[in-house]
Amino acid sequence: MPLSSQQKKTVLASFLGWTLDAFDFFLLTFLLTDIAAEFQVGVPAVSEALFFTLATRFIGAFIFGRLADRFGRKPILMLNIVSYSVIGALAAFSPNLMVFLILRAIFGIAMGGEWGLGSSLAMESIPPSARGLVSGLLQAGYPAGYLLAAIVYGLIYGQTIGGHVVGWRTMFLLSVLPALIVLFIRSHVPESPAFTEARDQAKPSLVETLSRHWGIALYAVVLMMFFNLFSHGTQDLYPTFLKKQLGLDAHTVSWITIVANIGAIVGGLAFGTLSERIGRVNAITIACLIALPSLSLWAYSTTPMMLAAGAFVMQIAVQGAWGVIPVHLNELSPGSVRATLPGFIYQAGNLAASKGDVIQAYIAEAPGSSYGYALALFAGVVAICIIVVIRFSPERRGQVMTVLE
Repeated sequence: MPLSSQQKKTVLASFLGWTLDAFDFFLLTFLLTDIAAEFQVGVPAVSEALFFTLATRFIGAFIFGRLADRFGRKPILMLNIVSYSVIGALAAFSPNLMVFLILRAIFGIAMGGEWGLGSSLAMESIPPSARGLVSGLLQAGYPAGYLLAAIVYGLIYGQTIGGHVVGWRTMFLLSVLPALIVLFIRSHVPESPAFTEARDQAKPSLVETLSRHWGIALYAVVLMMFFNLFSHGTQDLYPTFLKKQLGLDAHTVSWITIVANIGAIVGGLAFGTLSERIGRVNAITIACLIALPSLSLWAYSTTPMMLAAGAFVMQIAVQGAWGVIPVHLNELSPGSVRATLPGFIYQAGNLAASKGDVIQAYIAEAPGSSYGYALALFAGVVAICIIVVIRFSPERRGQVMTVLE
């Protein structure tokens, strides 16, 4: 069934919200070495900012999710986007590493709310037959944000604009731009039909709902822990691997990352759509299997062309699996907490996986080790773990979504 004009605008707003959220997050991954140099610390110390951002996201998922389940998806989504935009830009004014880490932790709270709000608004607004494709599209917003960060980094970082050399602080000022999406949402995006229909009806409390569904919630948190190790373990330190271990310049790092994220977008769209035909569980399994033979090309190549090819295939696999997650978690979640639970589960999994980047950095910089080894170790082990764990997941493809279950 084709989407109506309003449904398309809803999907676009959800996609843009997640894209620019990811843009704010991934700017940091290109700037780790520069921030470390200015604050006179090692890369592992600055990578703690990634940990704090990931670790606090579950707080935002809970706070903004509960507000959206009470007051509506649309107004809280607007509040959330303004919050992460402003806080992201404030990092540009950090006088020292401690302040920078605190600001990134607060940014994580704001960032944590967007995914659950955007995905619930979109999934409740579209016909069931379109969920697989839209799921892939929404999740493709994450690599699209990474792609945008790579393009911006490659085009303007280190350039002289108006007599000023663009450094890491100027890059963070760009984080305020996503706030402009709020104007589009306010004017063109309707509230979720499911929420509007049940606005005045009594709904089960969060505690009551979780007490009935605690098993699936706990299982999903474990699943999302592995999923977050899979994505962040193949993305966050990859620019550092290219720059620090292989000595590639900013331009080369940028275009390799762009190629990787084109693969990620292709993977998310392809496997999200495929999940409508073969099921959510099978689509995720196949995507993870693709990651295994690409490990050597991705982590041990030495020429830019071969690295780009490996990164392209790896991100098809990683974001192919992730492309199924928005619809899968929303289908598994009871409607009365759908703005809260999928996002909270996602970000609780992030919390459980939040030390992954720091551990990777320490493994990479240990005597006799390398970034390539640390990246390959994480990606290979986690892909196998997801394949095992996802086989235990319920399959609820195509179920009717209301907010009264």
